[in-house]
Amino acid sequence: MENYFAPVLTDDQLRSISSIGLAHMGDAVFEILVRTWLCAHGKATGKGLHQATIHLVCAESQAEKAERILPLLTEEELSVFKRGRNAQVRTVPGHVSRAQYGEATALEALFGWLYLKGRKERVNELFCKMMEE
Repeated sequence: MENYFAPVLTDDQLRSISSIGLAHMGDAVFEILVRTWLCAHGKATGKGLHQATIHLVCAESQAEKAERILPLLTEEELSVFKRGRNAQVRTVPGHVSRAQYGEATALEALFGWLYLKGRKERVNELFCKMMEE
């Protein structure tokens, strides 16, 4: 691969990435989407941008927003989501339940998988559904 701004991995390459690896990628994808959304909607300025970002990318918020898109997932996407939810994480932050952390990890794994698969339009579609008020 030579263009890391627009990755497209094969199915074999994607299968070789652990759930935690997919979640690692998806965490970055989700955060950049949140930051873009906040800037584009004028939701916060200055220090408030950082606080608003933290609020939206925390595990509790991600878990709640993940519930909104579950009915929209294809079988393949749901399989990736479940794979992420079942990832073996060693530590869970004290302020979040293990179930919430699992849902947040699942969402991040899904977003990482879609991004690395080159399905940015689908990531955006799901993100927009999650952010509807």
